[in-house]
Amino acid sequence: MTVQELPGADYRPTPPPAWRPRTDAAPLLPDAEPHRVLGTPAADRLDPELMRRCYAELVRGRRYNAQATALTRQGRLAVYPSTVGQEACEIAAALVLEEQDWLFPSYRDTLAAVARGLDPVQALTLLRGDWHTGYDPHEHRIAPLSTPLATQLPHAVGLAHAARLRGDDVVALAMVGDGGTSEGDFHEALNFAAVWQAPVVFLVQNNGFAISVPLAKQTAAPSLAHKAVGYGMPGRLVDGNDIAAVHDVLSEAVHRARSGGGPTLIEAVTYRMEAHTNADDATRYRGDAEVEAWKGHDPILLLERELTARGLLDEAGIEAAKESAETMAAALRERMNAEPVLDPMDLFTHVYAEQTDQLREQAAVLRAELEAEAE
Repeated sequence: MTVQELPGADYRPTPPPAWRPRTDAAPLLPDAEPHRVLGTPAADRLDPELMRRCYAELVRGRRYNAQATALTRQGRLAVYPSTVGQEACEIAAALVLEEQDWLFPSYRDTLAAVARGLDPVQALTLLRGDWHTGYDPHEHRIAPLSTPLATQLPHAVGLAHAARLRGDDVVALAMVGDGGTSEGDFHEALNFAAVWQAPVVFLVQNNGFAISVPLAKQTAAPSLAHKAVGYGMPGRLVDGNDIAAVHDVLSEAVHRARSGGGPTLIEAVTYRMEAHTNADDATRYRGDAEVEAWKGHDPILLLERELTARGLLDEAGIEAAKESAETMAAALRERMNAEPVLDPMDLFTHVYAEQTDQLREQAAVLRAELEAEAE
């Protein structure tokens, strides 16, 4: 006899005692409002040296975005996904990691990679159709920049879990956009991370749109940070344009992961000031008034206002940051204007540790074609 067949119209099956929540959900829930520091009493505790460095990196990052966008118009890049307006998330993600930690960026996170120390030209190599990833991931502890959505998240969990099994002091920070949270890889990664208590931090940059799709058409959840509860990890909500707040929340999550506390899901509420890429017309799905409203919450403006009001930044400091950014942009422009030296045979390099028979056959065909063309 099944439960449904038991006699008694008023019978209501009760789960057996083994069914109980594994953890109290309340501590996992994000706050009702995004965490903020700038413009609040919490700003009294700002580290002046760290904030001045953040300011210089933000200015440099904005100039990097502008220069990379200009390179697409000049035909030097095939495409560039700008992070104008999101620089606070990018810079904070790079600064909270130790040298041995790993960054797992999405295709939009070239600035985070550069802020972590990657050569700006190498960060853009993939976007000009050049050699593979453009850099050695192991050298910089930065996973490959690539365009598939959310595929880097399970990779981050795997690396973090392996490091934990080996006893290595390594934390993985995985970045993804709001659109990526609709991919299966996102859910699989969070589930494995929580079950294994892997030392990984998930940073979702909610910039308002997945290309042209607003968040409301992707999820009915109160926030993306709330999704953490279903997997058994804390969810944090932070003002993604407040670099001090983002640095706070990320630092706490990285420390928690490093000390064995497991993963954290962080939603940074920010805004994509420019189009999805140079191939996108953002005016088809959002109005100018919306963009103008967010310009008042520019991450550079917020930090500059706070630091100058507190006497931690003056005109000389502002000009020095701009001059450093211009020097970087000029060097990037000059190096990207040089024609790359391409070897078609590189297509077969670093694909497998030992080439397959099929790859050897393909390489032989291409080599013969190149020799015939040369003759």
